[in-house]
Amino acid sequence: MDWREVYKDKIVSAAEAVSHIKSGDKIIYGDWLGEPPALVAALIERSADLKNVEIIHGISPGPNADTDPAYEGIFHHTAVFLGALSRPGYYDGKVEYIGGSNFHEWPKMFGESKVLNPHWAMVQVSEPDENGLCSYGVDCSFTEPAVRTAAPGQVIVQINPSYPKVGGKMLDLKDADYIVYQDSPLYTIGRAVIDEKIQKIADYCSSLVEDGATLQLGIGALPDAIARNLTTKKDLGIHSETFTEAMMELIQAGVITNKCKTLHPGKCVFAQLAGSVDLYKFADGNPMFETYPVDYVNDPMVICQNFKQTSINACLQVDLKGQVNSETVKGKQFSGIGGQLDHVRGAQMSKGGKSIIALKSTAKGDTISQIVPFMEPGNVVTVSRYDSQYIVTEYGIADLKHKTERERAAALIAIAHPKFREELTQKAFEMGLLH
Repeated sequence: MDWREVYKDKIVSAAEAVSHIKSGDKIIYGDWLGEPPALVAALIERSADLKNVEIIHGISPGPNADTDPAYEGIFHHTAVFLGALSRPGYYDGKVEYIGGSNFHEWPKMFGESKVLNPHWAMVQVSEPDENGLCSYGVDCSFTEPAVRTAAPGQVIVQINPSYPKVGGKMLDLKDADYIVYQDSPLYTIGRAVIDEKIQKIADYCSSLVEDGATLQLGIGALPDAIARNLTTKKDLGIHSETFTEAMMELIQAGVITNKCKTLHPGKCVFAQLAGSVDLYKFADGNPMFETYPVDYVNDPMVICQNFKQTSINACLQVDLKGQVNSETVKGKQFSGIGGQLDHVRGAQMSKGGKSIIALKSTAKGDTISQIVPFMEPGNVVTVSRYDSQYIVTEYGIADLKHKTERERAAALIAIAHPKFREELTQKAFEMGLLH
C-alpha cells in the first residue's frame, strides 16, 4: 500500500504542522544540512503568535532569519556549534553556545541527561521505501537522536523528494507525528581554494597516511587538498564524522575501497555528508554508504575498532607544550569542538592508528604566528597536550607523542615560520622549556 494512504492522517501542510508549537516550547532542528527548510520558514511565518520559543541547533545552513533583532523575545537560540551565519548572533547575545560536551555525547543532552528536554524535533528525511522507512540522507548526526528523544507526539518530519537515500540508520514513519511532503533545494558546500601553503601541508599529511588506513577528514581547503594527495594510496577506508566531495573522487579513482576495514568492511561510515548536488546524486542509493548518529560514529570506543584509523583535522593554534586550540580567536568562541577530540582519541586507540592536527604556521599575511608560546587569555584548549600526536605545518611534521617538554618545544619551533623561530626560542627559554 502507498505510504500516503497508510499515513494520510499524519500528512499536513508545513503551516499546520508548526501550528501545534506553543510559546515556551523547545524545538531541536535536524543538524546542519538536515535542517528542514519548509518547517523553519513556516515557523518564522507564524512568529507573531509565539513568545520565548527555544531553538536548539548545530551549524544552521539556512538564512538564519530567526536570529534577526525583530524576533527578540520570540525565538531564543541555543547552539551546540557556531557556523558563519549564527556567529554574529552569538556575538550580539542572541545565540547561546553549549561548549561542555564532545560531539558523541550530544545525544545525551537531548535524552537521558534531560538538559535540553522536553522538546519538539523538526527534521528532514528522504522519501520512504515500501516499508515506510526514510533515510536521514545527508545528516544523521544528532538528527536521529533528536527524533529518538523528542517528547511524545512532537516529531515533525519534512519528507523532501530531493533528499538522497543512504543506508544505515532509518526513520520509521510510524515515529513521526506530523508529516510534511515538500521539495526543498538541498544546501550545498563549495570547494575551498587550495593555496601553496595548504598544498605543502597536504604533502606532509598525506605522507603519514598508510595503505589500508581508515580515514577521518573534515571540511575545508586543507582536508580537500590532503584527499587529492592520496591518489597513489591503496585500499583506504572511511569512518568519518563527515563524508566529503574529495572522498567521492577517491572512490571514483579506486583509492577508497573499504577492503581493509575491521568495522563495517566494505562500507563508508559517516554521520553527515556535505558537498555539491553531484555528491548527493552519487550518494543516493549507493550501497557503499551507511550513515549513523554521532553517539555511534564519533564514539572513541567505536572508532578505535578500525585498523589504522587515521584522523586528520585542522586547528587555529598550537602552543609550545602541544596544546591545540581549534575553536576560539582572541578569547571569543569562533566555532566549536565538533568531533575533533572524539576522533583524535579514537584514532590513537586504534591499532596502527594516527592523529594528525594541521595548520598554517602564520595568519594575516605572515604577521601572526600560529605556533605560540602559550594560549592568550580566553582561548580554550580543544585537544590537550596529553592527546596531541602529529602536528603539521607547511614547514614539516612534529611528532609529539611520548616526548619531553623540551623535545616538544624544539619540534614545534622547527615547524614554525622562520621569522618567528628566534622569538619562540627565547620564550621557550623564559618558560623553562629549553635550557
